Amino acid sequence: MRIIAAAGLLASLVVSGLMASQSAHADYVPPFKGNDTGGIIAYSLATQVDARQVAVDHCARYGKVAKFLGVQAYEGGYVSFACRWVPYGAADRPIRTLY
Repeated sequence: MRIIAAAGLLASLVVSGLMASQSAHADYVPPFKGNDTGGIIAYSLATQVDARQVAVDHCARYGKVAKFLGVQAYEGGYVSFACRWVPYGAADRPIRTLY
């Protein structure tokens, strides 16, 4: 019985040591992140690609249109947008672009 307890303790110490040696990476955010309600585009990515087109294509996947909310125009900032339902009176679904 003592051997099993000692082996369990040793295994838990090894696992704890392995987990402690790994970094958490809690501060990483991808350059583009979004869901059906909207998203953010890193400003560094927005200067390289057409951020409007990325947002429109993303929202069109959910049958919605993009509405831009704000821009933080500095390194480390974001372009934020919301995905809204197609306005009343529009007969067609949003246009999806091809890359």
